[in-house]
Amino acid sequence: MLEEFLPFVGLIIFGNIENLILASQGVVEGVNPKILGLLSIIVVIIWLFIGFVATDVAMQYSQYISFIGGLAIVILGIKSVRDAVRHIKETEGDA
Repeated sequence: MLEEFLPFVGLIIFGNIENLILASQGVVEGVNPKILGLLSIIVVIIWLFIGFVATDVAMQYSQYISFIGGLAIVILGIKSVRDAVRHIKETEGDA
């Protein structure tokens, strides 16, 4: 049974990395951590529900979904690092 879901293991791993990237972006932007945490939990629950409901349909598209998910994670990671570096430079300039 678990063999059916092996194509999505990469998304599970990289999805956690994506959550960390988004949390980092929220911290850099000065978002309230309680609101950020609550929204993150809500999104994870939504994705869990979608995963249970749509997994059978999505299996035939797993390669495309993994590619698009990985690309999104790379883009978000680059944006997060860029924003963090910009924020560090701004705060050092104020000191």
